[in-house]
Formats: sequence, structure tokens, C-alpha cells
Amino acid sequence: MKARVYKSTGSWYTVKGEDGNFYNARIKGIFKIDAISSTNPIAVGDEVDIDIEAVQEESAVITAIADRRNYVARVSPHNKRQHHIVASNLDQSILFATLKEPRTSQGFMDRFLVSCEAYHIPAIIVFNKSDIYRKKELERFQEYKQMYEAIGYQVVLASVLKKEGIEEAKALLKDKTTLLSGHSGVGKSTFINAVFPRFNLRTQEVSSWSGKGMHTTTFAEMFDLDNGGHIIDTPGVREFGLVDITKQELSHYFPEMRALLNECQFNNCMHIEEPGCAVKQEVLSGAVSENRYISYLNILDTMDDKNY
Repeated sequence: MKARVYKSTGSWYTVKGEDGNFYNARIKGIFKIDAISSTNPIAVGDEVDIDIEAVQEESAVITAIADRRNYVARVSPHNKRQHHIVASNLDQSILFATLKEPRTSQGFMDRFLVSCEAYHIPAIIVFNKSDIYRKKELERFQEYKQMYEAIGYQVVLASVLKKEGIEEAKALLKDKTTLLSGHSGVGKSTFINAVFPRFNLRTQEVSSWSGKGMHTTTFAEMFDLDNGGHIIDTPGVREFGLVDITKQELSHYFPEMRALLNECQFNNCMHIEEPGCAVKQEVLSGAVSENRYISYLNILDTMDDKNY
């Protein structure tokens, strides 16, 4: 029977069969997928074949995995040389960000967007907690909105607490498989509870001493939505280490730079010190955001080609 993976807890998986029933499934043997060294052979969103072992116990064995349309991966928190597939077969991703309690850095947002570009997954940024923003944060939001919308990303301002921007965000989910990501404490689980109360996910306050969110979701999990589509809630991500991307390729995943690559004097231009660089020219003229260019240099600086 065909099935789809809804939750992965290490060696066991919750899958939903085409009969509409959920099964606890384990892997038969060892899978080698796409020759990728991921820490998890099967990810939430994967389409699989299962053999039912016991109907009463609702247990099954996963015998095969269909080719993935796409996936999002990050560096494994346990092994920098391996990566962890966050989720697969996605239509879009929503990054939950906050400008206060905790503050999401632009570097984190840009790494996430680069990952989505690399795997051809449209990304949306939802800035949550607008109810606690003062003048400084609202000005910063307008800067981000202008900067990201100029390069093709959709940006939403929301307050889950005051139910502002929630309907707009909910409408984006209809009939799509959407990955929700962001730091712990930015309000992903609260958003899901506000939009679809029956899920009743655990939420926790932001730690007062660190200003960082505390983990409440421990495993990625997919939910069916009432209005069609699915959402995949993910554990709060502290860092988003990029995988399978070389220094040479990085600028291809900045849409505003990608549009200029053929105009650089050298086709292997890294947009740092080379003469005739169209990207640097556009940064100087203001057509390409200086903050995004700095973000590009910062990411480039942390990349070690041996690891990527």
C-alpha cells in the first residue's frame, strides 16, 4: 500500500496509508537514498510503500521510498559532516521570524532562504509578535518588507496573540504542503493552535534569562488541514547550516544576484574583489541591498568547501 510519512521519531515512523488509516511503521533493512549522507533515511513528507504486519496493532513495514520531488536539509546538529533532512515533497515554506523576544537575525533568515532557493521551494516570511513591536521594530519591519519583497518574497506582519494577519497567513496554506520553520519561541505552535485549535500543540514561554525560545516541538510532524493541504511543524532551529552548496554556487541562490551573473566580467566571479563585477556595481548604485550583500559575504565567510 502507498503511504505518506507524518512523523519520524528515529527508528519508528507514523505513516498514513491510502486507506486513510495511520500505522506505526519501521524500516525493512537499510535504505540508501540518492547517495546522500543524511542522518535520517526517511523524512516527514516522504511517500513510501508499506506492508501491513498486524491490522489490529496498526503496525507496518516500510519497503520502499518514492523519489523525492524536493527536500529541505540542514547540517546535522550532532555531526557537521552529515546533514539532516527536515522534510520532503514541499510546495512552499513559511519562516516564522520575530524582531523581539527572541530576535531573528537577518543572517538566519537569509540562510533559510538560500536553502529554499537551492531546493526550489518558494518561501514566505511571517513576522510574528507585532503586538510587542515599538517604533524601532516597526521601522525595521518596513525595511525588511521592502528589501525582501523587492526580490520576490512574500512578507506578512502578524500577531497570533491579537489575531492580526492570521487569516492572511492561513489562506496561504490552502491545498499546499507547507513547512513551518523558525527559532524556538517565535510562535509556530501558537499559530497552528490559533488557526487549527484541534491540534492543541504544546507551547512554552520564551526563556526570560536567555531571551531565546525553549523547544516544545521535538520531532517534525505533518498535520492535515481542514481547508485542504498539510503543514509540517518542525523543532525550533537554533542554527541553519547550509549543505550541498559550494562557495561558487552561493550567489546563484540570492535571486537579486542570480539576475546579474551573466553581466559580470568573469563567469566565475565571486563578487568580492574581481574587476567588472555587476553585483558590486548594483550594490554601489543601491539597486541591490547592501544588507543582503553583507549577508552574502558573511555566509561565504563561514563556508568551508571541504564540508559542503
